[in-house]
Amino acid sequence: MRVDFETDVGAVRSSNQDSCDCGLFSQNSAWAIVCDGMGGANGGNVASAIAVETIREQILSGFNENLSKPNLKNLMINAINRANDEVHRISLEQPDLRGMGTTVVLMIATKGTLHVAHIGDSRAYLRHEGVLTQITMDHSYVQDLVNFGQITQAEARVHPKRNIITRVLGVHDQVRCDYAAWDFSPGDLALSCSDGLSNYIDEELLEQYMNQYEREEHALPRELIQFAVKCGGADNITVAVIRNG
Repeated sequence: MRVDFETDVGAVRSSNQDSCDCGLFSQNSAWAIVCDGMGGANGGNVASAIAVETIREQILSGFNENLSKPNLKNLMINAINRANDEVHRISLEQPDLRGMGTTVVLMIATKGTLHVAHIGDSRAYLRHEGVLTQITMDHSYVQDLVNFGQITQAEARVHPKRNIITRVLGVHDQVRCDYAAWDFSPGDLALSCSDGLSNYIDEELLEQYMNQYEREEHALPRELIQFAVKCGGADNITVAVIRNG
């Protein structure tokens, strides 16, 4: 396994409210966390940082390669729930942070399987046996419109209300995350990102970038971020990658 990530403030924002981390449990198991915070001048920074730190602590202390798939699912969901508790608790204790929250995508790759849990509109993509698929569904107002057939995915990308998300970590005392598991074979690649990238790129172009830059160390996240900045960079941009082999 190989892991890599990069985050950037973008071309417009004055601060970076995204947080990210990734690493290896072993040569055969990897993890990555992407969070996109929201909630005022400081709240987004704090929410995303707390979420990444809490989830990282939970999975590093609880993971081992002998975990069954149901137990690994529980580890991931419990880690996200613990992060929700922590962000929500601090938001109640500090009035200037009231209402802060964050998206999250947590990926763990081990034993030929990619496990993904997420909340919000940060995304995960999987290129499996040469075919690229978006494997998370945004928890957002415009995704609901797409699901009901009222707009297309292309229209959703430029919709004026595309930043309204319907599920957020930390705003309420409880939150529900989505979880799924996917085959993750040698040569496969998983990528998670904040909407600072996904608002600008479609799957066809993303696949071109994967094919061109995946083998050069640090190149794929860096080149995707540069692409988003050139397109306007209106939001913070974060990309994390797990490669199987």
